[in-house]
Amino acid sequence: MEFERVGVVGSGIMASGIAEVAAGSGATVVLRARNAASAADLGARLDESLARALERGKRTAEEAAALRARITTTTELGDLAHCDLVIESVVEDLEVKLDLFRALGRVAAEGAVLATGTSTLPVIDLAMQVPHPERVLGIHFFNPAPQMSLVEVVRPLSVDEAVVARAIAFVRECGKEPIEVKDQAGFIVNALLFPYLNNAVRLLERGVATKEGIDAAMKGGCGFPMGPFALLDLVGLDTSIAILEALYAEYGDPNYSPEPLLRRMVSAGRLGRKSGSGFYPYR
Repeated sequence: MEFERVGVVGSGIMASGIAEVAAGSGATVVLRARNAASAADLGARLDESLARALERGKRTAEEAAALRARITTTTELGDLAHCDLVIESVVEDLEVKLDLFRALGRVAAEGAVLATGTSTLPVIDLAMQVPHPERVLGIHFFNPAPQMSLVEVVRPLSVDEAVVARAIAFVRECGKEPIEVKDQAGFIVNALLFPYLNNAVRLLERGVATKEGIDAAMKGGCGFPMGPFALLDLVGLDTSIAILEALYAEYGDPNYSPEPLLRRMVSAGRLGRKSGSGFYPYR
């Protein structure tokens, strides 16, 4: 194994998914949540995901039990001190991630690789918060991590080539497909995806079609597994705005400027699946 002990920082779906994938590679995983309630939720989410894998015949009962036994949860950042690799998967907010990397720089083991799971933000800004920026890069999994095959491996200007090679080997050990990308906003997938999602909202605002019609058109006409509004609800409308704002800040392209309807929906607390309602209801 490239990394025997992997730390994951986060309290959401992505964090539990990354922990499951890393444990599936054979690594021992420490999953750090922000509080005890979040840690309990992460454990329950892992159990549910493994139960689904068992039902679908993706894992045997023995495999699922062994994988789960390799994951422990904690609320203490210091419990990551013996990890060979730490992957953060916290909220897509630059200041939050900067603070976290400063803290990781103080507690991480000598020689540990630190990775951000950001989908959009500049990796170099995070790398420069730690004593060894050459050991920082991006490892961007996609949601849901256990099912999605792609991982973007993001190389900031400061990273050592050996660290990139180790990250790529780790991704392959996880059974995923690594794609190397330059450290620029949105990398590949989000730089192409979010103008499309934003323009779908623009069509809805202009009354070109209903959200149901637009979703059906993209599924039936382009073969997409999910329409843009269902996908926005899955990603989260607040997260989508954060991604669009980061893209707009870097490129200044009007296609990246969040549509007013997105902002209004976030103000109303309609964030998508995680809040129970977005473009569609989920309660």
